[in-house]
Amino acid sequence: MPPRLLVCTRTTGYRHDSIPDAIAAVRTLGEFEVDATEDPAAFEGPLDAYAAVVFLSTSGDVLTPRGRDRLAAYVEGGGGFVGVHAAACTEYHWPYYGELLGARFDRHPEYQPGKAVVEDREHPATRHLPPVWEFTDEWYDFRASPRGSVRVLASSDESSYEGGGMGDDHPLVWCREQGAGKVFYTALGHASEAYDDPDFRAHLLGGITWVSKG
Repeated sequence: MPPRLLVCTRTTGYRHDSIPDAIAAVRTLGEFEVDATEDPAAFEGPLDAYAAVVFLSTSGDVLTPRGRDRLAAYVEGGGGFVGVHAAACTEYHWPYYGELLGARFDRHPEYQPGKAVVEDREHPATRHLPPVWEFTDEWYDFRASPRGSVRVLASSDESSYEGGGMGDDHPLVWCREQGAGKVFYTALGHASEAYDDPDFRAHLLGGITWVSKG
């Protein structure tokens, strides 16, 4: 049996138009069976059958209290968690989630071309990328830099676009461990075009593969 992914795209805040294309892309990334859901009840039962849980441009509060408990237990017990783009705009009222992801969204400038500096080329999500990755996205700012509590894989070069607000220390992609589980987050993935981009698709696959258990 192929490994299974639980992909959550529920939104109670801003909803990205790219979500259908993002789901379609994840379904074709690798040897995964994908269960895509916007039903919070999907998190209220056991999650152990999944190699990883992916929050794909979720926003706002998307889980019930029981679902929160289940997700935390799953990751602490060795499950994988991937957050993509607006996953950082999710579950603001659940402190554990902020710690799990590593940082919370603050603001973003206009959607525009820019450059990401790849800091770590040993990770499956970034080893295929050039040292400077030219991309078009929203270049999220976060409330605080997660550096020091996460392994930073890539950061924003704020000199390459207009409106950056974090300065010289602007992590954009990172990973970390939580309990016995692994976490990967990429701030990229705003527009449908990203999910057609071969480098971005390989980036996502590398992150999902790294966190996946078994």
